[in-house]
Amino acid sequence: LRPVMLRRTKSEVAPELPEKIEQVRYCDLTPKQFEVYQGIAKESRALVDAAEGGRKRMVALTALLRLRQACCDLRLLGMKNLEEAEASVKFQDLEALLEEAIAGGHRVLVFSQFVQLLQGFVPVLAERGWKFSYLDGQTRDRGEVVRRFQEDGTIPLFLISLKAGGVGLNLTGADTVVHLDPWWNPAVEAQATDRAHRIGQERVVTSYKLITRGTVEEKILALQEKKKALMEGLETGAAAPGLSEEEVLGLF
Repeated sequence: LRPVMLRRTKSEVAPELPEKIEQVRYCDLTPKQFEVYQGIAKESRALVDAAEGGRKRMVALTALLRLRQACCDLRLLGMKNLEEAEASVKFQDLEALLEEAIAGGHRVLVFSQFVQLLQGFVPVLAERGWKFSYLDGQTRDRGEVVRRFQEDGTIPLFLISLKAGGVGLNLTGADTVVHLDPWWNPAVEAQATDRAHRIGQERVVTSYKLITRGTVEEKILALQEKKKALMEGLETGAAAPGLSEEEVLGLF
């Protein structure tokens, strides 16, 4: 493709863009989360080992979804009557991170693949009296929601579904990005972070990933680095190979 393709990177097109800093913030599962996570992991290994043929991949993906949900918030698994302090360590860490960021005059984009997780954090924001914008696949007037956040500097937070708002939005009003849960393809997270780190941004953009120690999230993080290295070897850098069955099973 070399003779017919022109590649222009962001650093070449917009050298004036400020720096983008990426950080991983590790946290430990609550005792209740750890207990549930271990139970799901044990059950999942048995189900995957028992599955045969093409069904093995589907069983593994379903199990991985449940493990990822347990890392984020036990209420995503349908568990009820739980105190927030035992249901989700990430809510506690996110609240502390946001408090620090808002006190420092920063404006924050919070991304998650789980809409229910974002919605579950709304009462926390109401309790703290923090103004926020919200966007997921059910949002009708995306343009108005984005305009309001961009133009109203008194709104410090924007909760966004990764699938609905990971591309096509200009959110340079924010200078901080938080990813509540990791996805195996690093390009997806990079595109979401770049809603803030794009032409028009005048401040350094800091991106945080909240990762639970000793869980499948750490393995997804390692898989991201592997995929990132593969992507950097491609001429376009725009796509990564799919998630192979070997990689899926390797996460266990």
